[in-house]
Amino acid sequence: MGTRTRTSILALLSLVIGATALVSTPARAAAPQPRALSLTGANDWSCRPTTAHPEPVVIVHGTFGDSQNLLQRLTWSIHRAGYCVYALDYGNRATGPIEDSAAQLKAFVDKVLTATGAQRVSLVGHSQGGMMPRYYLKFLGGASKVDDLVGLAPSNHGTSHPLLLTPGLGHLCPSCLQQKTGSAFLTHLNSGDETPGAVSYTNIVTSHDEVVLPYTSGFLSGPNTTNIRLQDACRFDLADHLLIPSDGPAIRLTLNALGRSGPADPSYRPSCLP
Repeated sequence: MGTRTRTSILALLSLVIGATALVSTPARAAAPQPRALSLTGANDWSCRPTTAHPEPVVIVHGTFGDSQNLLQRLTWSIHRAGYCVYALDYGNRATGPIEDSAAQLKAFVDKVLTATGAQRVSLVGHSQGGMMPRYYLKFLGGASKVDDLVGLAPSNHGTSHPLLLTPGLGHLCPSCLQQKTGSAFLTHLNSGDETPGAVSYTNIVTSHDEVVLPYTSGFLSGPNTTNIRLQDACRFDLADHLLIPSDGPAIRLTLNALGRSGPADPSYRPSCLP
């Protein structure tokens, strides 16, 4: 068994074990409400967007994640660039039905817009967090409230990872099976226009992804869309699925998308320093 295969299996098993622990804890098993945590640079409800950065940025975590783990550097970097930044926890660590998680995102975005007085937000999501907002945009009226959607290793067309065949996984993690390649949920989400509205879509993937397989399933088709393979920008970048939100080049590509009209500039070459 190769090193990459072992890493992939260990990563996915750790996520499944984490899900088991969550479901076995009664307090966590109840339907959660989105909650805001105090992160470095995030969830300052007195923040007012500037003329240079009029859209607040909402950070959306991935499956089995939360608004802090893996996302600290990303959150701080966007805050330091001058944006009002917010982050939510949703869907019992994003294991619940994706439709319900999208409704929680809708409520959180409305709260951010009310607090800041902004007309629209931008969304930056990792893994499921890059895909789930598309349900909000397409079916819950979010397209008129979002300027940019930046996905980091997003599961836009699902994953064919064999650990999705784990017995009982659907009970522990409904969203996991919804992210399986060819699922009814993804078929519905991706039917017709994949990139609705005037939203700018940027998808940043890594060829070292061990969770979203193939990594190209993160790409979308649409007129206002930029798809970027990290290794095309920085050939020797080794960021995998879990580390891409903390990767320097990936963060710089994200800031490029947020800081211009339209999605990320496909010709932009970030510094390849970690």
